[in-house]
Amino acid sequence: MSVALTKEPAAAAPFSDLARTYVDRVRSGDMGALPSVIALIVLSVIFSVARPVFLTQANFANLLTQGAAIAVIAMGLIFVLLLGEIDLSAGFTSGVCAAVLAVLLTDKGWPWYVAVGVSLLTGVAIGLTIGAVVVRIGIPSFVVTLAAFLALQGVALKIMDNGRNISITDSTIVAIANKNVPPLLGWIMYAILLAGFALIQFRKLQARTKLGLTGETLPVIALRIAAVALVVGIVVGVLNDERSRNPAMNSLQGMPIVVPLIAVLLLLWTFVLRRTAFGRHIYAVGGNAEAARRAGIAVDRIKITAFVLCSTMAAVGGLIAASRANSVDPNTGGSDVLLTAVGAAVIGGTSLFGGRGRMLDAVLGAAVVAVINNGMGLMGFSAGTKFVVTGFVLLLAAGVDALSRKRAQLHS
Repeated sequence: MSVALTKEPAAAAPFSDLARTYVDRVRSGDMGALPSVIALIVLSVIFSVARPVFLTQANFANLLTQGAAIAVIAMGLIFVLLLGEIDLSAGFTSGVCAAVLAVLLTDKGWPWYVAVGVSLLTGVAIGLTIGAVVVRIGIPSFVVTLAAFLALQGVALKIMDNGRNISITDSTIVAIANKNVPPLLGWIMYAILLAGFALIQFRKLQARTKLGLTGETLPVIALRIAAVALVVGIVVGVLNDERSRNPAMNSLQGMPIVVPLIAVLLLLWTFVLRRTAFGRHIYAVGGNAEAARRAGIAVDRIKITAFVLCSTMAAVGGLIAASRANSVDPNTGGSDVLLTAVGAAVIGGTSLFGGRGRMLDAVLGAAVVAVINNGMGLMGFSAGTKFVVTGFVLLLAAGVDALSRKRAQLHS
């Protein structure tokens, strides 16, 4: 005899229940992006009051391009940080890949798409080598990537003939961080993004309803879509306004090309982490590698893939940095690039202990770092003061991460 199982429609959770659930989640230590969002708002208010030029359209566009390379490198670092690993070579990986790109474009005269392909493959090869050494030999990633940090610094010097600066004149590469999307195309992208986001939200609601699960109601979903539409619409509207001091000579309208590029990468990797088996395995390995291994997950393959993705994203970050500077030198990817990218991921909310974080954390954290650098620069602070403040914010973020983790363990 068969028994027919019927599922009741999802019970609608009122706003008060959802708000209480969120507060409980924060109290239990799962704060997500809340600290970085608060930091972003507070810093923006302070700098806007201190220096009104901070709120101008031109500075806003500059802010976005300023933090683009760091955001992309931080996205790659999210993969290894979720595993509880680290990649200290990401900065110089971006520099080496940018150097390869510059040599192929300028010295060899190769087409931009071939040069970009070889540059990305260089990042893949570096990540594959690092991942294989970490997994197969068993050396801690801290040691392996520290060695790679030093070795890649030398490789960059070799490629650049011990100090040569190579200019990049290819119009396609230069356009990435220096040209803008036409305003009409910007609004079309906005409409597509909003339609896609709304579709995903409604499909999630539909799936939960079919399974008879309690959760967010239709008004909550609609409110979230409206909030995203408002925020992104304001950004697109501001960037589409004329921001040139002399429009007759040089018009500046539309969002920088690098902005939709980052949006595409953000959506792609968010989908991979949240909607694919690979993404679920990343979180599982980062949460408890031994338990994941016993559950049949190929832990070694997941780790190697994470290092490959990290180095490949570092290569993309190097490409953006080269585009913004219109040149590559031996210091590209050096200085504070690595520490700033790691800081961006942690400030955004990704745990250094593995198992917790989202791709959005990289973008939010990079925004906080860019706001600090930009705002303090406008106020006339020295580079030393910027480093001190950024270091303090990073320490604060790491402290919040450690305390929230302890609190989560107590609640569990």
